[in-house]
Formats: sequence, C-alpha cells, structure tokens
Amino acid sequence: MNVLFLDQFSDLGGAQLCLMDLVPAVQAVGWIVSCAVPGRGRLVEKLHERGVTVHSLPVTHLASGHKSARESLRFAREAPKLVREIHRLAEETGPDVLYVNGPRLLPAAAWVAWRTGRPLVFHCHNHLAQRSAAIVAGRALQLARARVIACCRYVARPLWPYVDPGFLRFIYNGVAAPPGMRATKTGGPRIGVIGRISPEKGQAEFLAAARIVVQKHPAAKFVICGAPLFSDAAAERYSKRLRELSTGLPVEFTGWQEDVNAILAQLDVLVVPSLREPGAPRVVIEAFATRVPVVAFVSGGIPEIVVHNTTGFLIEPPTGEALAAKLATLLDEPGELSATAGRAHEAWKEKFTLERYQREVLEVIGLTQTRSATGRSI
Repeated sequence: MNVLFLDQFSDLGGAQLCLMDLVPAVQAVGWIVSCAVPGRGRLVEKLHERGVTVHSLPVTHLASGHKSARESLRFAREAPKLVREIHRLAEETGPDVLYVNGPRLLPAAAWVAWRTGRPLVFHCHNHLAQRSAAIVAGRALQLARARVIACCRYVARPLWPYVDPGFLRFIYNGVAAPPGMRATKTGGPRIGVIGRISPEKGQAEFLAAARIVVQKHPAAKFVICGAPLFSDAAAERYSKRLRELSTGLPVEFTGWQEDVNAILAQLDVLVVPSLREPGAPRVVIEAFATRVPVVAFVSGGIPEIVVHNTTGFLIEPPTGEALAAKLATLLDEPGELSATAGRAHEAWKEKFTLERYQREVLEVIGLTQTRSATGRSI
C-alpha cells in the first residue's frame, strides 16, 4: 500500500508528533510512505531521518486558533493552487490512500480524493470551534466519503452531522514507554507545565497559582517548558508577558524541548492549565507513562482521559486561585500524589500505549483502501 500523508504545519506540534509516532508502524508493515507539508520546519527533518520523501505545499500562513475574515478570504483565494499541487502529487506518487492530518488541507484533499477516486482518511486532533470551519470540513468529508479518526469524542462533536457513524473511529493517542527510571531529585517539589505557549494553554494562570503556592511552600520550584509555535504573533506577545508575570518567582523557562520524558523525569507534578483545550493533550498520557501526577483544568477532551481523584485531579473553575488551592493541598499529601500516579500508569498500560495507537490507526487505513467497483472509497 502507498500512503500520502498531508499535514498543515511543519513545526512539531501535538498532531505532528502523532504523525511521527505512526510513520514507523506504517513502514514496518511494508507500506510506502510519502508526506507533503508547507515550510521546512522540524517535522521535515524528522521525516527525512525516517527515510520519508517530503514534498512542499504552497499553504499561506495562518495563525493557530480563531481566524479573521481577512485570513480566511486569503486562504480561500489560494485554495485552487493548493488543489492543483495536491492533485499533481497524487498523480506523481500514486497513493492508495490520502491521509490528512489537519483540517486546513482537508477541502483541497477531499476534492482531489473525489476527483481521482482515491480513499481519504481525516485524522481530527482539534475541536473545530468556528462553525464555518466545521461546515467546510464536514462538507469536504461528505464529498470524499472519508473515514475519520478522532483523538477524542470532544473533537468529533462538530463533525457528527456530516459523518456516517460507521466511518468514525475514536482512537486516543498513545505514547511509548519512557526510557529508564525517573531522575533522583533534591530540594523542594518541582511543578511544571509542558506544551505550546499560547494564551489558551493557561501558562498565565499557572504563574498566578505559583505566586500563591510559594507562600505556603517556599521550597517549591516551577517550570514552564515550551515555546510559541506556528509563527503565532499573539503567542509571541503572550510569551513576553509570561516573563513579566514570573518576576520574583522561582520559575525556569526551558524553551521548547523535544525530549518530554527528560522534563517529566524532573517534575513532581504536571499541571495542564488549558483554558480552551482543543483536543486530548498527549502530554497527559506521557505523564501517565512516566508516573508523574497530573493536575488539569476541565477543558476540551481532558476529562475523557483523566479520571478525577483516580488517575489525576480535575480543577474547576479554571483559575489560578483554584489551581493553587489544590496544589497546596496535594503537596501536603505526597502519598496521595504517588498513589494517583500509580493508577495513572496502570491506565496508560491498559489504554494509551503506542502499540495500541499504531495498531488501531493501521486498521482504519487498511479499511479505507477498500474500494467500490466505481473506484470510490467505501
């Protein structure tokens, strides 16, 4: 089988890491893999390291999150160019399946799939909050009669009116076992947040909580691991603001780190303070695998993977004050933190391993290759 992967970014965000998790499994079963992305980011380098041929796509930059009318119009004007390029790549590489790893490329890829009779898989990692985006994506899925993989039920909700239930599969992310044991730590507890720096990710609320927690636990240290991605100007401004908010606090900014396990190994608690989480963040599952307790706001698909007071702790309302109150209590109860981390690790082994993730996605790709007598995917 020949699979052409299409991704809307070449930076290494969560969706792109999921793609990189999948590529080795596709190669292991002997399928041919190629990929097309805009730009020359770290994803391109990682794919080249795996021996994957990467093609360039002419996609106009759009910041992540809500799109202005002007941005959407500019993207629509350049859509025909994108359609032509994907069509050319499809004719050149001859894929049996088009695998779309993000919604921005879906309309163009769906048209090519419909026009050429090639089956299409859409992997939905994010909740399409804008109604117009959900409608466009839904119509594209109907046109291509696409199969849909959703990383959680939350991200699938806007697409339910457009997708045959038999063509929709919920596949939670999976991660590999961490290498080695956790690091031996000295000093006070280390509490961290890991991920893309952006207002909706809640790093400001994390710092507000830190300022309260440190009054009761002065030995506590705090870590912000991540950076703005996808050339997002608003995120860049937010990152500068975080530095100002951290004044006088024992906070370490590590920048973007590809080895998440190395950061987790240094933490006593992982905080996921997302205010508008678009999906089910893989860092939660990485923490489960590494036996790091998770404290998270109730947002997006997080409640689907964190069971409150069993595999982690869910906080409402999503404020620095509420987060600080819970953290202060948990730091006084290390036994509870340890027990919760142990149960989370068992949940990872049962539900969130990399092998399970790879196997289930390959099953969907295999089903998608099935064709009707007319050449359309069934």
